[in-house]
Amino acid sequence: MIDRKPEDSPDQRGSKRRAHSGLVVLALFALLGSLACATTLAPPPVSDPPPPYVVGAPDRLAIEVLPEPELTLEATVRPDGMISVPLIGDVEAGGRTVEQISDDIEQRMAKFKRGAQVTVMLAAAVHTDITVMGEVIKTSSFPLVRDTRVVEAIALVGGPTAFAWNSKIRVIRTMDGETQVHHVDLTKIRKGDQTTNMMLKPGDIVYVPPTILARIGYAINALLFPFQPLLGVARVGAAGFL
Repeated sequence: MIDRKPEDSPDQRGSKRRAHSGLVVLALFALLGSLACATTLAPPPVSDPPPPYVVGAPDRLAIEVLPEPELTLEATVRPDGMISVPLIGDVEAGGRTVEQISDDIEQRMAKFKRGAQVTVMLAAAVHTDITVMGEVIKTSSFPLVRDTRVVEAIALVGGPTAFAWNSKIRVIRTMDGETQVHHVDLTKIRKGDQTTNMMLKPGDIVYVPPTILARIGYAINALLFPFQPLLGVARVGAAGFL
């Protein structure tokens, strides 16, 4: 005779199903929790320590020469990289640090001042401009006077327009006579992935391109209204005679 295991009652079967469902839910929550803990957002790329500032045209330098009679002046670096200093004439400034310029002036000034002490300070950094252009609220150039990442530069010009291709932003950089193009994905940066939020360098160009649909729209507009820019100029000219 074969013993048969007594069947569960409907209430017992329901309790087992609920318990099994509860275990499944707990397992799903545990899995989601582990995934959330394992997900980490990429930090911004580590940048090298900034090199000493190199002077260039048309930066402005503040120069002080001691002892008495004290000589103070402000000199603008000319396109040829030179500045003019009383008593010693032209001094090379372009491509040098302020310390190197100070040492050069001090050595040459020693012929005219015993124990000359020269201090050279950067009064205005002008040649370090970066440019942000393309689909931004206001295309602009401004001096790079402190550490600035791409997102901050775009924010300084009002941010991207509604027609910006945020995942295709480019940073164009010229170094040692070679042009480099770095890609920046603003869409990922907004989500927390800072991998492409690079630090800018003097002379960089940040270009925010339009989307493909925006390009098509601009092309159609140019075909349908080819004389629109000329009409705008004519209106300005006419207003000047009123």
